[in-house]
Amino acid sequence: MEILVVGTGAREHALVRTLSLDPAVSAVHAAPGNPGMARQATLHAVDPLDGAAVAALATGLGVDLVVVGPEAPLVAGVADAVRAAGVPVFGPSAQAAQLEGSKAFAKDVMAAAGVPTAAARVATTLDEVAAALDEFGAPYVVKDDGLAAGKGVVVTEDRDAALEHAAACLAKDGGRIVVEEYLDGPEVSLFVLCDGTDVVPLVPAQDFKRAYDGDEGPNTGGMGAYSPLPWAPAGLVDEVVETVARPTVAEMARRGTPFVGVLYCGLALTSRGVRVVEFNARFGDPETQVVLARLGTPLAGVLLAAAEGRLADLDPLHWRADAAVTVVVASHGYPGDVRTGDPITGLDGADTVPGVHVLHAGTAVRTTDDDPENPLNDPLLVSAGGRVLTVVGVGETIADARRAAYVAVDQVALAGSHHRTDIALAAAEA
Repeated sequence: MEILVVGTGAREHALVRTLSLDPAVSAVHAAPGNPGMARQATLHAVDPLDGAAVAALATGLGVDLVVVGPEAPLVAGVADAVRAAGVPVFGPSAQAAQLEGSKAFAKDVMAAAGVPTAAARVATTLDEVAAALDEFGAPYVVKDDGLAAGKGVVVTEDRDAALEHAAACLAKDGGRIVVEEYLDGPEVSLFVLCDGTDVVPLVPAQDFKRAYDGDEGPNTGGMGAYSPLPWAPAGLVDEVVETVARPTVAEMARRGTPFVGVLYCGLALTSRGVRVVEFNARFGDPETQVVLARLGTPLAGVLLAAAEGRLADLDPLHWRADAAVTVVVASHGYPGDVRTGDPITGLDGADTVPGVHVLHAGTAVRTTDDDPENPLNDPLLVSAGGRVLTVVGVGETIADARRAAYVAVDQVALAGSHHRTDIALAAAEA
């Protein structure tokens, strides 16, 4: 098989790396990819949001499967364009991707399917927001209805802060927000592969959304993750499959918009039972990095089976007993105004730590004739985004995996960068 992965981030690098290790895969391509992926894939300078260009690349290369990583290309209809060109694609149509593209749409689907989730109100004015905040009370949960790269949600005890976030979301063209009741309990991410009819769950993971240790600071796209979750209740995966994933996939099919790809179930294990916090229409980042690190079954055939409606024919997935922990190294200022262009060094040392691999998220290669830090004008790896690297450690226990990841993080040098030091700490000490 030859496979094309669409996207630029660490999630896509994890997919590229895992696919490149599959004996059934002869070549991996990435569009546009990033410098780290160049070790395992051929990069193609194609706009990932341009469905026609991605489809033309896929047909020109003669690939057997296209895997669309990020949410923005899915909502833009890139998977539709590839399907129309006759190439199997792992990723939902633009209509089906509205499960992530619109939180109001997702709530409507969940209501129709009987999926347990937080009570919510959709608001288009600040008066409606204020009424919903008063109805549900603190802590206040305010979500931008559209895509926001994981940073469109505010959870706060401060009513004024909730209103301020709502006002910023409503100021956008077509601005609409969702106000929800607060869900207590720990959060869990579960990815479920879907082929429009059948579903196959992966293993649960937990990510860390807040920027700083102790879950302080603003929400981010995710600062780290780990798997397995020894504290998760027995039967959780089966329960989510039967009460969340299957009813949602059935409802989407009933609406004539079958869901093919990953249904990311963001869950809260509340005092009243499992509740859906949110749906995403793609692999999560950084949870993908730890989930794929534990997958023993070759990935390519699984994704192709989903794309071709054959999940029911798959043998059960095999999972390694090892634990995995990933730590995100973020740029100066993230998740606010980030500074880019800073040189990154130490990756060779990080890569030599046993049980570790480093995935690129926001990196670029810079060559300039007048760079005092690079007088020989060698290609220089620099930061090019908010989340720059994800360092993945694998070990027999969570403590082992965590130790390996942080040893490698300490090898990386990036001026002004920051990372959380408490990823998986509580689980490792339990």
